[in-house]
Amino acid sequence: MTGAVVARRYANAIFALGRKEGDKALTRRGTCLAALGEMIDGVPELAMALKSPVVSVEEKKAVMGKLLAGVKADDVMRNFCFLLADKDRLPFLREIAACYGRLLDAAKGVVRGRITTAVQLSSEKQAAVKAELVKKSGKAIELTFAVDKDILGGVVLSMGDRVLDASLRAQLGILRDTFKRGE
Repeated sequence: MTGAVVARRYANAIFALGRKEGDKALTRRGTCLAALGEMIDGVPELAMALKSPVVSVEEKKAVMGKLLAGVKADDVMRNFCFLLADKDRLPFLREIAACYGRLLDAAKGVVRGRITTAVQLSSEKQAAVKAELVKKSGKAIELTFAVDKDILGGVVLSMGDRVLDASLRAQLGILRDTFKRGE
């Protein structure tokens, strides 16, 4: 099985279990999985240890036990992570966390997006842009803001699988293509 299939199956399983227990359990487990994913991303040696066949399952469980204690995980999360260790699925923990996050967003009706501009937007302007997008879409939106001087001006908005490129770079590219065609 590919990593995406494995991650989706395990994320669906822990999500279904949390759904039976309520929204608080879903959110708490999402926070826990996100924290574990960030730890693995932040410490490459940890990711290597979880993947290594040289490190025994018991050693992996001991490491996971300490990590889980640090994020104050409940018994279900602890057992889930130990099951991942037993089944040699700990290398997929980052992907499982990402997949769980997408499931949680879908359940709560949250849409994640990214806005890229040529200059840094003030916090007031960011709030205004977010409020306008929430008003237009009618959904809860979580935005991240980025700066890319290569777009020259304007904005690039990515939400889900949609991209709105209203940058000066894109407009100049369209103009260049029009001139090439001789229109």
